[in-house]
Amino acid sequence: MPLDFMGMDPETKEDGSATVWVHHEQQKIIIQGVTADNDLAEEIGSVEWVPGHAVGIPAHESVISLPVRMVPILRKACDAAERAGLSDAAEGRAEERSSPGDA
Repeated sequence: MPLDFMGMDPETKEDGSATVWVHHEQQKIIIQGVTADNDLAEEIGSVEWVPGHAVGIPAHESVISLPVRMVPILRKACDAAERAGLSDAAEGRAEERSSPGDA
């Protein structure tokens, strides 16, 4: 199965659950969490975090919130992705795009 469950918020009640997965085929860490409220989204979307990068949250992206107590689960997902070689594959593709091609 390409989707690997890493864990969920240990304080989850019956409704809702911040959860983390690693998707091997898509080479992504998938995160389910609480959608940021308007104030937080506005605060994040109004700052130029990286010089020259567009300000705002694109329509196809979302800001989610996870409790800090989930750091071990996020770390587990990052470690699992690295062990599976997913980060190496992504770095290889980035190098291919940035290196000049043979003409």
